[in-house]
Amino acid sequence: MGYAEKALEGNQLAGARLIRLLEEGDPNGVEELKTIYPHTGRAFILGLTGPPGAGKSTLTDRIISEIRKRGKKVGVIAIDPSSPFSGGAILGDRIRMQRHSTDEGVFVRSMATRGHLGGLSKATFEGSLVLDAMGYDVIIIETVGVGQDEVDIVDLAHTTAVVSLPGMGDDIQAMKAGILEIGDIFIVNKADKPGADEVVKQLNVMLEMRDHSDSSWMPPVIKTIAAKGVGIEELVDNFFLHRQHLLDSGLLSKRVEERQQRFFTDLVKEIAYNKIKDALTGNEELKRILKSLRAREIDPYSAVNEILKNLTVDL
Repeated sequence: MGYAEKALEGNQLAGARLIRLLEEGDPNGVEELKTIYPHTGRAFILGLTGPPGAGKSTLTDRIISEIRKRGKKVGVIAIDPSSPFSGGAILGDRIRMQRHSTDEGVFVRSMATRGHLGGLSKATFEGSLVLDAMGYDVIIIETVGVGQDEVDIVDLAHTTAVVSLPGMGDDIQAMKAGILEIGDIFIVNKADKPGADEVVKQLNVMLEMRDHSDSSWMPPVIKTIAAKGVGIEELVDNFFLHRQHLLDSGLLSKRVEERQQRFFTDLVKEIAYNKIKDALTGNEELKRILKSLRAREIDPYSAVNEILKNLTVDL
């Protein structure tokens, strides 16, 4: 029995090994994924993003506990920055979540960005498919929150929660042009610190200026103190309220369709690129064109067209 069959039975070790194969780009992992794909599409995918130091891992830990109280299984993919030396996840499996390690209804997996533009690698999407097929009701994708990661998570999640904290100062203003546009729920964590109410006020003012023409959902701003478990029940209530809103409005099917189409398009680009690259390796015509390009005898656009015109690739 392969990893796919065992994963479909809920075997966490098999699921972890299958995700590892996908991370490494192993063709065997892709073949296994083909087997489980018909069993996907049931999970609620929740994105959790925000700046370093906002307490996302502690928050995730509390969210897991609250969702488990409601009888649902939880899978977590924690996106960590890639190590420049090993390509592995610097932070590793999140220590704060290890108290759930004996709970068969919880699966926590750290995943490196591996230098992918935007931080969320193809393997993240594939990993979410594995957890979905394994029967996890809610899949939390937690980013480290550096730059474009915060915006790209909306491509993967059904509901996106943005975490901020008191003391960010002008960072709240900087959020307006970026992640304020993608958040479905806003969390002010560490709300026992001075300035929490001011952050809530700023966020509410900015959200009121946001265009809500395509949705009746007004993103709530929720105060939490994750370290003490304060505000977690209300937060999880809002996660499921937003999911219900997506279902009732038909937006969920639209988001799922866009998610599938985006992954499909990226996959086409990747496979086509790799096949073209392989076909060009050692190609004398390519060497000639590149020499002309360096000498400014041909422009890059014409060079590409000339290569493609004469290229024979078995796609």
